[in-house]
Amino acid sequence: MIVSHKHKFIFLKTNKTAGTSIEIALSKFCGPDDIITPISPVDEETRQALGYRGPQHHLAPWYEYGVRDVVERVFKGKRRSRFYNHMTGREVRDFVGPEVWNSYFKFCFERNPYDRLISYYHWAHRSSPSRLPLSRFIRTSRAMMLKKRGYEVYTLDGKVAVDRICRFESIHEELEEVRRIIGLPEPLELPHTKVRKRSDARGYREVLGEEERDWVDRTFGDEMRLLGYHY
Repeated sequence: MIVSHKHKFIFLKTNKTAGTSIEIALSKFCGPDDIITPISPVDEETRQALGYRGPQHHLAPWYEYGVRDVVERVFKGKRRSRFYNHMTGREVRDFVGPEVWNSYFKFCFERNPYDRLISYYHWAHRSSPSRLPLSRFIRTSRAMMLKKRGYEVYTLDGKVAVDRICRFESIHEELEEVRRIIGLPEPLELPHTKVRKRSDARGYREVLGEEERDWVDRTFGDEMRLLGYHY
């Protein structure tokens, strides 16, 4: 997640939509006062190697600490974050205030939910020697993270709260349009992050059974109606 005061934009990060690559690309143009949230250590190495700004201004001030936060700080060396990956628009708005929220250009990315489920399923089992069948995976709380880190990120009370929902399927064209709107001086170049070749490269139409398709229809009906996605 990025709040750029320099270019007056807010990037809300959904999952399985190349969000980390986009964050890194945007970091190149961020200024010293912009808010940049941490990404994984491996991806931070990529960002550092490119010479872009890393995490900054994301930590909570001491006066927001509770007892548990103090314990974590004293005994584990952990500091509490105010801004973090995949935080919702509501959370960002509450911290930056209505003036910034209403005047900055806000955008995010969304992806066909059928395809997003398959991508997330493989990512969730990336380090597992065995994996749950997809029909069981969709019944887990982990599967529901797709909703919490998607539609719930860029809506407030069921209404779209961003200025642009970009489509993952047209990522390069979308980023060029965003670049034009926010006035970045050159095109965004996406680094390769978290790339692992899937052992099963089939598309979602070849993988999803009737049960999984029905689950997607029920769970992601809002996104599908909003953006016109279909099977």
